[in-house]
Amino acid sequence: MMWKTKNIYNDYFSFKLKPEERFSKDIPDWNKFDRFADNMGVRVAWILLYVAIYVLSISVFELPGTHWWMYFLLPIHFLMGPVHGAIVNWSGHKYGYANFDNNDKSKNSLLLDVLMLGELFQNNHHKLPNRPNFAVKWYEFDPTYPIVKLLHATGIIRLRAI
Repeated sequence: MMWKTKNIYNDYFSFKLKPEERFSKDIPDWNKFDRFADNMGVRVAWILLYVAIYVLSISVFELPGTHWWMYFLLPIHFLMGPVHGAIVNWSGHKYGYANFDNNDKSKNSLLLDVLMLGELFQNNHHKLPNRPNFAVKWYEFDPTYPIVKLLHATGIIRLRAI
């Protein structure tokens, strides 16, 4: 089963298969960036960057609270991006409820959303992509929105409207 899924992904990635128009309409095409990002050299560069950050913070700068055993956290950092992306893109289109009819099967997965820091309000995000607060209903809470508001209040970022 995994082999078949991988082939389907590669067929879409290499443009052997074309997605339905509802999935490709009004979406920018970044072929050069996609090919750059899907390069093993780029993946290795990210791994080396994480290792360098650990080495600098633990060995060189000796930041408070950093210890040698923290190197054991590196595999978690290596997997964090792909696992987070898989959870958001798979679960956010399969499980949950929809506040809006977006014609794209996106869902809000309230139970997992807290773990994903607001990323699983996919249905809300697809309807209102430029909104800094992904929560829409009274019972929804986007845990990153208060941080965004704080960054705006301190002048670190500027929101168009709050």
